[in-house]
Amino acid sequence: MKILKKILVALLVVLIVIQFIHPKKNQSTEILATDISKTYAVPKDVETILAKACNDCHSNNTIYPWYNNIQPVAWWLQDHVNEGKEHLNFSDFTSMKVARQYKRLDDCIKEVKEGGMPLDSYTWIHKNAILTDVEKQTLYNWCNAVRDSIKAKYPADSLVIPKKKSEDSE
Repeated sequence: MKILKKILVALLVVLIVIQFIHPKKNQSTEILATDISKTYAVPKDVETILAKACNDCHSNNTIYPWYNNIQPVAWWLQDHVNEGKEHLNFSDFTSMKVARQYKRLDDCIKEVKEGGMPLDSYTWIHKNAILTDVEKQTLYNWCNAVRDSIKAKYPADSLVIPKKKSEDSE
């Protein structure tokens, strides 16, 4: 029983100590020149959809919930945000090559259509992030319109991401 008590006390001490170690927050009020809205039209209804269902993980400005102040939850959330931004970051969208932008918009359409985004782990707590059919259609239409504008502006071969050479083919 004494060993169990020591283990529980040690765990409690560790839990208290980690409360003082916080990851850097993903919060920026600056709208970068590379923000998608600086190059492509983002209508108000699309902006609203992105704000409620996408931007917390796919922009440089996360609105953190209260439980982000509890460790190790904050670490998990920050890892989740960082991973989301690796896949798609609307704040840094136009820094990507045009082929990657084109592909990311296609990925966005597919993820929303297939129910992969927003993630269930996000909508479980953020019920307002669950997209209605009308909102999904609005997002599809916008992504397709931006893709069409890219297609009209750039040659077709610039919209294809080159395949990486494998070591076997060298």
